[in-house]
Amino acid sequence: MNKRDFPKIHFYDQDFVDIYDKSWNWLSDFWLDPASDEISPDGYFVYPSKNQLVLDQFESIFSSFFLVYSNRNYPANKNIDYFYEHQEENGAIRWKYDLKTSKPITTKQNPEGVGLPLFAWAEFNLYHKSANKRRIKEIMPVLQKYMDWLDRTFKQQNGLYAVPHEASTMFNSPRKGCVYPVDFNSCVAINAAHMSALGDILNDKDISFQYKRMYFSLKTRINGLMWDSETGFYHDLDKNEQRLPQKTVAGFWPLLAELPNADRADTLIAHLTNPKTFGTDHPFPTLSADSPDFKESGEGYKGSVIPPINFMIIKGLEKYQQYGFARECAIRHLYYILEGLSPADSKKKGDLYEGYLPCKEGAAVCKTDSAFPRARFMHYVGLSTIALMIENVIGLNISLPRKTVDWIIPNLEIMGIEKLSLKRNLVTILSNKTSRGWEIQMESEKLYYFTINILDQKKKTLPIPSGKCSMLIDKL
Repeated sequence: MNKRDFPKIHFYDQDFVDIYDKSWNWLSDFWLDPASDEISPDGYFVYPSKNQLVLDQFESIFSSFFLVYSNRNYPANKNIDYFYEHQEENGAIRWKYDLKTSKPITTKQNPEGVGLPLFAWAEFNLYHKSANKRRIKEIMPVLQKYMDWLDRTFKQQNGLYAVPHEASTMFNSPRKGCVYPVDFNSCVAINAAHMSALGDILNDKDISFQYKRMYFSLKTRINGLMWDSETGFYHDLDKNEQRLPQKTVAGFWPLLAELPNADRADTLIAHLTNPKTFGTDHPFPTLSADSPDFKESGEGYKGSVIPPINFMIIKGLEKYQQYGFARECAIRHLYYILEGLSPADSKKKGDLYEGYLPCKEGAAVCKTDSAFPRARFMHYVGLSTIALMIENVIGLNISLPRKTVDWIIPNLEIMGIEKLSLKRNLVTILSNKTSRGWEIQMESEKLYYFTINILDQKKKTLPIPSGKCSMLIDKL
């Protein structure tokens, strides 16, 4: 596949540009046809394994957030559609499927095979990158049946959901005694909020109201039972609704769900800069550094830095307008990914990994699971090298149905994007220092609305006509 088919990014650090370009090229090795095991553009986006080809709900949902930027070279919704097609009569969608047999994979720890319910979040993002309203109409009955199944199977009298904490994919996280996981319950809230938003897109007031009510009900219960004012953190609950002592990264999901008020959010976010808890050199460990179980070697989910978890936290920071901090975290995280790809010790071979060390550069390790971390694990790392690169390092937020491009940057730097396909419209936005001052050059085939937000300095929205144009920042 030709590299110029993908949107091209400009950034003053060429290493960032190189890893972004390489990521698009490496992705082509992971589209596999389950019938032949061969690489095929018509296959599924799956990590090859010797024993079986497994399609994973968590990986499929998260990878859609960077596949949307492939200029339609890769389908962002193909894996997700597989899960919808395998919905059972009772509404169940399982967390993993064997692509060879089409059978769900369950475990002793997770007998129902339930995964984090985030389909509506992914669909809301797909809609804003494709403006395909018909798709929402088609999948809404599937999503409703799925939410009904979650309610019937896992919702308890206290209004919270009791599921095995393994459903979050944090396989060895020290969450003994957990009956009500904070991440799963927050994800139900995230999904409900986005179901309501999808109802608004369809102009269906009943759907919108039903899920808005569900969201606020969960918000009240999570804030009432799971927040601990002494630790300034959200905790899992045991069977008696008592808060468990461990501070795991699951406690940051409420940010993405917009559950904490401003004061609580500030307290929670402060943990991300506190070196004693989650402010490690490589942001962010999956377990608080002051936990007796924390391991500097990562040891699976006892401290490793996991790209989709970082993506979730950074998107949560955006919900509270922490754009500068979100960008700073994304850049630091990317520097550690670059270190892992080209280690300073030339004898060591580098790669992109499923998990990283929290306190220095390099891949995490796990003595109890030799398969962790998987190398060249694009399903996770693409979120950092592509999605965070476009959305947080360069700072672009795009919505096709709204015809808007928001550019949020802390200060002016030489950077931008070239030939990003918005349906049938190729957009280029570049900032450069010229003799006349800072200039933004743009090119587009159709009109759109451009908002530039230079943090704490100026914010302006302008209609951008089709064709080429430029603007001087000083004149805004």
